[in-house]
Amino acid sequence: MREHRATVVPAAVASVAVALVLYALVLRPRMLTRGATSEEAARSYPGDEFIPGADGGSTMATTLPAPPSEVWPWLVQMGCDRGGWYSWDRLDNGGRPSVDRIVPEWQSLAVGQRLTSVPSGRAWFTVVVLVPEQTLVLRDDTRVPSGRPFDPTEGRAPRAFVSSVWGFHLEPAGAGTRLVVRTHGRSRPRVLTGPMDLLFWEPAHFVMQTRQFHNLRARLRRAVTGHPGRP
Repeated sequence: MREHRATVVPAAVASVAVALVLYALVLRPRMLTRGATSEEAARSYPGDEFIPGADGGSTMATTLPAPPSEVWPWLVQMGCDRGGWYSWDRLDNGGRPSVDRIVPEWQSLAVGQRLTSVPSGRAWFTVVVLVPEQTLVLRDDTRVPSGRPFDPTEGRAPRAFVSSVWGFHLEPAGAGTRLVVRTHGRSRPRVLTGPMDLLFWEPAHFVMQTRQFHNLRARLRRAVTGHPGRP
């Protein structure tokens, strides 16, 4: 029995090690640049400058079936206290369905405005860059592990924190729009936040962002066909 365990345990450890190496070297780079061209992934974007010394990030992209002027209103009305995030609503919107129509009262947005990121309203994104029909960048500064926001302009950062930007960048692409979404982040202490990024936050962002792309595309297609939306 001991001999069997002595054989099985090292083999299991080796299998896990190989899986992690394959994930880090093969799957992870593709996941972090899903849909983006090499040029899009290498480019700098407005908002990157807010996180100097970033130690993590991603650049994902998709082509949407409408011009930037028709995509922009959907982005402007994002937020748990507004139209939702168009992703997995049970995970990021308290189960409340994201809207699938343009809501006029949510079309006003300004730099410095807060968009709640959780249904409780205890955390939020702050609008830091706003160029209509071109760029929307949201910033998040959170204490770890409490999840409470902090103001990066008020003295030194906490010992344990995550600061990041989530940027939406639109460019015309024929009759449609190329939407490039850039995340750029820095966190401390890396001995703790690094593994969490690798094993949880990066895969979670991939799942949520690809779902948002899918749902935005579906809403824009329905808008073109005149299908009625849900308030």
